[in-house]
Amino acid sequence: MNAAPWMSRQTDPVVDFLRMLVEIESPSFDTEASERIATPLSERLAAIGGAVRRIRTDAGTSILADFGAGPDPLLLVGHTDTVWPRGTLDQALPWSHDGTVIRGPGAYDMKSGIAVMCEALERIGGAPAMPVRVILTCDEEVGSPTTASLITQEAVGARAAIGFESPHPDGALKVGRRGSTRVIIRAVGRSAHAALDPELGISAIDELVDQLMRVRMLVEDPALSAPVLCNIGTVAGGTRANVVPDVAEAEIGLRFIDGESETAVLNALDGLAPIRHGSRLEVETLSSRPAWRATAPDAALTATIASTAASLGQRIDGRPAAGAGDTNLLGSLRIPTVDGFGPRGGGAHALEEHVIVESLRERIDLLTALLSSA
Repeated sequence: MNAAPWMSRQTDPVVDFLRMLVEIESPSFDTEASERIATPLSERLAAIGGAVRRIRTDAGTSILADFGAGPDPLLLVGHTDTVWPRGTLDQALPWSHDGTVIRGPGAYDMKSGIAVMCEALERIGGAPAMPVRVILTCDEEVGSPTTASLITQEAVGARAAIGFESPHPDGALKVGRRGSTRVIIRAVGRSAHAALDPELGISAIDELVDQLMRVRMLVEDPALSAPVLCNIGTVAGGTRANVVPDVAEAEIGLRFIDGESETAVLNALDGLAPIRHGSRLEVETLSSRPAWRATAPDAALTATIASTAASLGQRIDGRPAAGAGDTNLLGSLRIPTVDGFGPRGGGAHALEEHVIVESLRERIDLLTALLSSA
């Protein structure tokens, strides 16, 4: 019998499997790479005993795997895409493992979390004490534009959800996440010669600047139920100084603590109107994840995990996180949810990306215990 591909280079199957995942570079929207990483993952989940489905969209291939029969599954949620372009592995961030720390593109965010899922399921022979559904999406890093509806559809009737993103630096779980929305505000005016016929032009850049001042007032409104983070990430428009610009746009990132402030700001953005006669304004939502404010069921799930961890000599707690992820979709639906079940490490989206091997093993032990107890 031939050995599995992830058991060919080292003596540690968990590290071998993680290395295999990292060495299949899988940037968001690279459909070929997404299919390549989905193949060994699907094969392993099926070999463990899962009923595997592959869902293909314009962004790539997502994986669903069901273990055990019955309603009310526990969801194990992760993603296969990374922020790293192809070639990173051979240049800026090669794979390395010194026995203590693992480095490589996507190792921390979040292929090590996927390794935790697969290893724990294999340890229990694919027979958890409750039904389990694995959801691995292909486009989380870009806001899940093609898989958000898949996640919410597959979550119907779920008893709880565990996300395998990276934890807080001290290993604490993430319980509650800010909502995250990316929008483009596009101003359309009319071009003209800036000196000979300026009165015939309508400056899209001037219109955009004034609209951005409006946005600043909206997010700083003291009547909002909670503070809103707003970052104008990019601004583009115009061609040259002697031409009145006819198009200008800005991409804006917004973060919300609660649904009330989120709804108020997004409705106000949708209601923006042009200031200059003859100009036109477009507001386009690129991606949106609702705010997830932790509830009592989330706290109860965290307490259950903490109790199981204590029985293994581990200490786990949870607190809110600023970043958004796929668990926003689940927590906002009032499904008991935690995130950050991936191993400790650091440097997500940076050249310092790394995973602490000891934590990788701790998370595997903890998930194994959780899946083994009813």
